[in-house]
Amino acid sequence: MAKERTLVLCVDRDDDLGFKARIGSPIVGRDACLHAATALGLSDPEDSDVNAIFETVKLYDELVGRGEEVAVAVICGDHMNLLEGDRRVASSLDAILVETASSSCILVTDGAEDEYVLPIIQSRVPVSSVRRVVVNQMPNLEGTYYILKRLLDDPKVSRLVLVPLGLAMLLYAAGYLLGYPEGATIVVVGVIGIYLLFKGMGVDEIFGYFISSLRASLHGGRFTFVSYITAILLSILGVVLGLISLLDYYTPSGIFFQILAFIYGAIAWFTAAGLVASGGKIIDVFLNEREAVRRVIALPFFVLAIGVIAYGASIYILSISDVPRFPIGDEAGVTYIIFTTIGGLFCAFFGVYLQSLLGRWGDEREPIPLERGM
Repeated sequence: MAKERTLVLCVDRDDDLGFKARIGSPIVGRDACLHAATALGLSDPEDSDVNAIFETVKLYDELVGRGEEVAVAVICGDHMNLLEGDRRVASSLDAILVETASSSCILVTDGAEDEYVLPIIQSRVPVSSVRRVVVNQMPNLEGTYYILKRLLDDPKVSRLVLVPLGLAMLLYAAGYLLGYPEGATIVVVGVIGIYLLFKGMGVDEIFGYFISSLRASLHGGRFTFVSYITAILLSILGVVLGLISLLDYYTPSGIFFQILAFIYGAIAWFTAAGLVASGGKIIDVFLNEREAVRRVIALPFFVLAIGVIAYGASIYILSISDVPRFPIGDEAGVTYIIFTTIGGLFCAFFGVYLQSLLGRWGDEREPIPLERGM
């Protein structure tokens, strides 16, 4: 009976091997791993991934010395985009498991960041052990300064830290020169707050995925490229008109009413942008993957429903809140909220019904396999 094979796996989630040493992933085999560690060490002797790869090879040699069936490999993610990097780690691991026929895994990392991929690995192969490699250093002030300097020299870290700080300082300087230091402080705090919210809620990864989709649609000659560009322009126009609406109906009652004033002026253009983007997506799916149309057909109906309901709600609340110069009275506001809510719910229901109808139609068209005689 064949022995079970263990995969000793080192994960370089931020792809220092590819970014610094120009080594492609995945890397399978003892000699290939040693070559990768040497190349990375010559490129950056202070990178902790060098120690992690050598620890992986050392552990591999120990298990081979015990007579076990062992394979060794190194897989990398992406230096600039962790979302795409994790997908790359998953696909590389699938290929290695097929190539080495491994039934279990020992994970070797150089820190907590690489261990984020542990659930991805566990979903594909049992992990029997996790080995973290820690480099011994003398903690002192000079070492701390050097570590911070190295982090800020990394393009991935500097883009996350230095760019927003530099932008905030420029905004404050511009506001101070224009004679509005109080306004500059508000703008700077607002920009930093929006940035932190975007990072904390993962909106930056959504934008990264959107840019990747836009680039793929351009290279593939898809209609979504035109629809996405149009949606971006409509969204920019919506932001401008929303700010104009905010200035026209500004009230010191609170930020909630200011947000509603912005929504009142911008929501129609945001809705139009969503309809154009989802319409382009439906056209591309219809032309290339016609059987998948039922999965995206409800998108424009949901976008329209949300936009209509948000528009009615903003009108109703602003109309009953004594907002200066607002053109709609409280009685008309009640009419707006009733009709927009009914219209939005009907639109969403029709989208769900159309999706279900196409699903049943697709199931009826699927060929029924013929039963074979015994």
